[in-house]
Amino acid sequence: MAVHVLDDYYLAITLLITVAYQLAFFSIAFSFKFDKLTDFAGGTNFVILAILTLAFSGSPNARQIVVSLFIIIWGLRLSGFLLFRILKTGKDDRFDDKRDKFFPFLGFWIFQMIWVWSVSLPVTVLNSPNVQSFPQPAFGTGRDIAGVVLYAVGLIMESVSDMQKYRFRSTRDKSEICDKGFFSWSRHPNYFGEIIIQFAILMIAVSPAATGDVTGQAYNALYATVLGPFFLTILLMFVSGLPLSERPGAKKRYENDSNWDAYQRYLKRTSILIPFPPQIYEHLPVFLKRTLFLEFPIYVFDPAKHSDAGRGGARHGEQGRNGNGNSADGLVRESA
Repeated sequence: MAVHVLDDYYLAITLLITVAYQLAFFSIAFSFKFDKLTDFAGGTNFVILAILTLAFSGSPNARQIVVSLFIIIWGLRLSGFLLFRILKTGKDDRFDDKRDKFFPFLGFWIFQMIWVWSVSLPVTVLNSPNVQSFPQPAFGTGRDIAGVVLYAVGLIMESVSDMQKYRFRSTRDKSEICDKGFFSWSRHPNYFGEIIIQFAILMIAVSPAATGDVTGQAYNALYATVLGPFFLTILLMFVSGLPLSERPGAKKRYENDSNWDAYQRYLKRTSILIPFPPQIYEHLPVFLKRTLFLEFPIYVFDPAKHSDAGRGGARHGEQGRNGNGNSADGLVRESA
């Protein structure tokens, strides 16, 4: 028998748990100026919410178990990889201007609370008493199978590309371009994989509503959980993902003259997000790249408009200041 906690969709209890969990890690991170647990706190929060809501549901069915396991596997892989990476690098450059400032640093953690809670919504609502009070279709609908396949594709793409980029940055010169494997078809295959994973989980979670077994308010609640995957997509495309890597990364390469000509060819040949054969993408009209393939103008670097120092200007400026002819590029983390 399902346990009713605060509301019939587990929205309040999952929000309270998320806020408490993130604030606990924030207090550690701010007090000790400790970056190593930040992303770990985000990934493991998904795991906790999935386990608790599944346990609250009483006698879970196969669909509940599958979607809960899917987000648990994804959360553990993501948090484990990011913890491994930060232990190797030592600190997170994202917080260099926030680590000592209470409210700016807290702002990041509040945003992380919203991310965890909203992206967990499909699993949270599927496990809730109001949805499970309806007869549930047997697991194995067309949507279920399509969701499992998409999840597998997304998890493989995200996991492999994360490790490929990490190994590339660990063993190669910063001026080289990661254009092998998934990165030959997409400049951000890990982001694409993550988006596919969340929409795959949503596809499975809404199956009871799509088959007509769940109706009324519970039907609306299941479909409203599309907010989670859409929020993640907006986050990656317009807030913390592509905007922080595309134009700034190209600008850095141009101003440091860091293999800029080769990188320009890579930009022209490779889709920004949706994997596509580079031999074809290179010759597509700009209109299609800017619309169908989502390479919006906000990502595009135009040296005439966006460069402050000119090609190689940043490198030459550092040489002049250092007085020893050595480039300071190694002090800056390469974002592209």
